[in-house]
Amino acid sequence: MEQTKEKQEERPVAKKNTLKDYFLLGDVARYFFRKKDPNRPANFNIRVMHGINRLSIVIFLLAIIFLILKRII
Repeated sequence: MEQTKEKQEERPVAKKNTLKDYFLLGDVARYFFRKKDPNRPANFNIRVMHGINRLSIVIFLLAIIFLILKRII
């Protein structure tokens, strides 16, 4: 019984996310504007995968912008 109380007390308090935290796009921007890494393998499959990922991110962001504008107008 005492061990469960100790484990509960050790749990860190979760930080409450603000609206600003949800709109941080730093990782997305770094994905699009990063330098070429010479240690990363460069075969056709990986290049196509990254191209499809970039395309899907752009389409998703455009859809979010469209939905926000549709709600405003």
